Amino acid sequence: MKKRIVVILGLLALAGLLSSGPVMAQKRLVVGVDTPAITMNPHGSADANLSRMANIFDGLLQRVGDGGEMAPALAESYDHPDILTWIFHLRKGVKFHNGNPFTAADVKYSFERLKDHEVSEFLNTGKSIASIETPDDYTVIIKTEEHIPWFADNMHQIFIMDKESTENRDPGQIGLKPIGTGAYKLVEWIKGSYMILEANADYWEGAPAIERVEVRPLTEASTRFAALISGQADLVKGIPVELFDKVLNNTKIDVIQRPSRRSIFLALHNRPGTPAADIRVRKAMAMTINEPEIISKVMQGHARPAAQIPDPLTIGYNSAIERYSFNPEEANRLMSEAGYINGFDIKLTGPDDRYVQDAQIAEAVAKYLAKINIIAKVDVKPKSIFFQEMDEGILDFYLIGWFDTTLDMGRTYFKLAHSRDPEKGYGGLNGVSYSDPDIDKLLEKTAKIVDPVEREKALQHLNKVAMEEKVVWIPLHYQEDLYAIRKESKVKFSPRPDQWMVFKEMTRAE
Repeated sequence: MKKRIVVILGLLALAGLLSSGPVMAQKRLVVGVDTPAITMNPHGSADANLSRMANIFDGLLQRVGDGGEMAPALAESYDHPDILTWIFHLRKGVKFHNGNPFTAADVKYSFERLKDHEVSEFLNTGKSIASIETPDDYTVIIKTEEHIPWFADNMHQIFIMDKESTENRDPGQIGLKPIGTGAYKLVEWIKGSYMILEANADYWEGAPAIERVEVRPLTEASTRFAALISGQADLVKGIPVELFDKVLNNTKIDVIQRPSRRSIFLALHNRPGTPAADIRVRKAMAMTINEPEIISKVMQGHARPAAQIPDPLTIGYNSAIERYSFNPEEANRLMSEAGYINGFDIKLTGPDDRYVQDAQIAEAVAKYLAKINIIAKVDVKPKSIFFQEMDEGILDFYLIGWFDTTLDMGRTYFKLAHSRDPEKGYGGLNGVSYSDPDIDKLLEKTAKIVDPVEREKALQHLNKVAMEEKVVWIPLHYQEDLYAIRKESKVKFSPRPDQWMVFKEMTRAE
């Protein structure tokens, strides 16, 4: 049985954002989030936007439970008769919010839509599909161009749209007024301000316990804190680490801490003829960064050191990998040996509104690098601008966070480390255009291994080579997910490993 999780945060007003007074616990849940919704087009944006879409739309499968296990959703089951074929058996009797019946035609349309770069950020998935057949209204046969071990593991975030209403509306309307099969219907969305959701009484899993949810993006940590303390919030995600003790000591609030799956790391180009192409320089940069001090002083203890990008839940995570420890003397020796004793200049780019203490981490990294004469000019900016630059693959050096929603390291490496290949969809998130033929070959080989045990061993080997021999990235730490709940709200809540806020998983104590 699917484990009911309660999900997230209530947060409100301040400065007239809500009507008036504290949240009425039995009438609605107001959710304060640290990242706003970008679009109501479920294929138009990934990352945090998918969390909102998961309430309005469904995928063929869904992730449930503390470990994020796959479970049926719009597909009751699936078969995988050969390495290229996936047969999904669809759930009958499901309706979209406009009353249209859900059928195989909607699935076929939704997956074909993924190939359209004008409306889709899932081009890699779209381009991987060779054909889609619908022998009847409740069977979908998908054949992929090549073996994709994680194909089914991606089905929870490929949301299904209503073919009829989507075809008859322009992209602008689709991006404002979503029509899904999800547990909640959109009542109103004022971009950047709030979103109001109402429970779908006819939902195929049964009507959600919480009838109305108001989601409010409060990107400033101090604003989230003030809303929580003032009693304007039911539940808050993203407690400011510098104010954590104050929240913890408040007798009206319960705090929940969970080790995050998200790793924070530095991506660095390796263009031939540049200092960063020299492995000694890459090792020196890793060794001069005092990560324990970052965790202690910048993260206030709310993080744990990372030696790699995948987390322990992800296939390919390798516990044998050791991070380069803080060793400034050895770092200086390596810089001298490489011929860069006088260092060099480089730009360190990053967001200032996406990850916990992101701008502060970047500033700390620059100070450490200066000790080996690497002058890193810090260029932090809003995430909307940063990610656009990253997509172009033109950056030299940047700070970013990541966890793989498919729980598969192979997908991570194809996106973040493979040489950029737009035709095949490889390296789409490789913002520094890192390129190493050895890494590419090892990675491509893993995708052709069918046996899961053998494949995981191959991924672990690739991971060790990438992190210890090649220093593809410089890992820093895994974040900690911090939530706070007002006791009077009686919200039952258990954080999801993917940080999604899925409101149908939420209940209140009697």
